[in-house]
Amino acid sequence: MLRCGQMMLAQALICRHLGRAQMGVGEGKSIGEWFGPNTVAQVLKKLALFDEWNSLAVYVSMDNTVVIEDIKKMCWSPSQSCSSAHCSSLLHKGGLGRNQSPAEFCCSWKPLLLIVPLRLGINHINPVYVDAFKECFKMPQSLGALGGKPNNAYYFIGFLGDELIYLDPHTTQLFVDSEENGVVDDHSFHCQQAPHRMKILNLDPSVALGFFCKEEKDFDNWCSLVQKEIHKQQSLRMFELVQKHPPHWPPFVPPTKPEVTTTGAELIESMDKLFELEEEFEILSV
Repeated sequence: MLRCGQMMLAQALICRHLGRAQMGVGEGKSIGEWFGPNTVAQVLKKLALFDEWNSLAVYVSMDNTVVIEDIKKMCWSPSQSCSSAHCSSLLHKGGLGRNQSPAEFCCSWKPLLLIVPLRLGINHINPVYVDAFKECFKMPQSLGALGGKPNNAYYFIGFLGDELIYLDPHTTQLFVDSEENGVVDDHSFHCQQAPHRMKILNLDPSVALGFFCKEEKDFDNWCSLVQKEIHKQQSLRMFELVQKHPPHWPPFVPPTKPEVTTTGAELIESMDKLFELEEEFEILSV
């Protein structure tokens, strides 16, 4: 599952730097041990803090709930020439006018990798979620989904009828180094055979949806699509999308890079007990 998470993160970085038109061209576990989709999402969230070049904001939803207010607070970050305290004051105290965005001042939107871990049943996927699950792949912001079966992790990139199309991260390729003139033979970067397919109802109910929003308008569009294509067509929702931070939750604090010399692996070891079991998901049932 770690490799699947790497594939989703890599896809987000392709969208970040090349755009979708170019897509064709220690957690305290032993090597080989199973990582659930939720655990991998938390790993990516922690490790992204050490990647200053991409400046990617990673948001992992909690309790099947995506909070718009928290995401916008996290993604609007002051530029180097901006007073951090001034921008934070405007954002947190409502200093912006109704029709004004932080972009009109001196802040910039961090590209967003949005991950929504879900459990869509107990032992098997509840059929009531199938249509909404498929709708997520149609969204222009979609990065696919992490999932599979215990000890069989796959990266799902689309669907055909009642089958999911997936890539197997265990299909490896030989390492390719750049040539002297800087040219790279990218033949092995692409699939050498047709992607695999799996019946949707054969999928393990623990999954994680991924979405990439390069700009704020992409996120706003995603919110509209969720309301239109998923929430309005379903009485039983896969996940909730709310405007304000729930009052009974702890205050939201945007994550920041710790002042330590580390690869980041040490910081996620403490999460082992928190996110090790997929049973910690809230069970959605009819």
